[in-house]
Amino acid sequence: MLFLSPCAFAVRPVSKVRVLCHNSGRKSAYKTRRQSCTFTVCQAQTAEAYSVTEKTTLKRYAKRAEYDRKVVHAILDEAFVCHIGFVADGQPYVIPTGFARDGEQLYFHGSVGSRMLRALESGSDICVTVTLLDGLVLARSQFNTDMNYRCVVVLGKARPITDPEEKAAALLKLTEHIIPGRTQHARAASDRELSQTSVLAIDLNEVSAKVRVGNTNDDDEDYSIPVWAGVVPLKLTPGVPIPDPRLDSALENEIPEYILPYQRPVEMAP
Repeated sequence: MLFLSPCAFAVRPVSKVRVLCHNSGRKSAYKTRRQSCTFTVCQAQTAEAYSVTEKTTLKRYAKRAEYDRKVVHAILDEAFVCHIGFVADGQPYVIPTGFARDGEQLYFHGSVGSRMLRALESGSDICVTVTLLDGLVLARSQFNTDMNYRCVVVLGKARPITDPEEKAAALLKLTEHIIPGRTQHARAASDRELSQTSVLAIDLNEVSAKVRVGNTNDDDEDYSIPVWAGVVPLKLTPGVPIPDPRLDSALENEIPEYILPYQRPVEMAP
């Protein structure tokens, strides 16, 4: 089934520890989940994995869950944009914004007048999502048509960064996340610009990832249908750099080496 919200995480009561069992028999695992909501899990909670909480326990397609820190970090480091969900004055909002990871926290920034940042500073619960779309999975049936994706959901509260040194370092991190090496060339923020900018952080405590890889998963009786099936891979590909119209003519053909071979880090989940 094609689900347009591949990263949806649902809360379900947890009466006993449930951990994930990565089953190579995808079809039998899927049928088992449809027949019973009790899904025994085998993923140990270690220093290399985020703790599974009631809020981060997956209800749909539980075998796609990932709590491994390396998998989560790889997704966050490849993505540019996150979506932040919050409630302000009784109205829910979901706003896309840039971000950067620094260890076990995410940084966001914006104008001091931003309604979103003012709402986040109030200590409200927020939800941060990041999604990477890797391919379109074209099955023989419309029901089994799917997408290959990697996504992360972070739950918690944001906190304002008020220390001047941490604030400046966070803004450097945000710039480096876009293009590594850029901070060594572009002008740093001035005191006036820093005073006009708010920086917030959220700790990576309640975190889940959800990953779908591989080809089609058709029902056995559908494999005889004479229709093309497979995966259409998708990826973000940089084009040829376009110089600013007001760029010094002496620099037009001197594209820095950190820009010319530019590409995002890609580390697919196992």
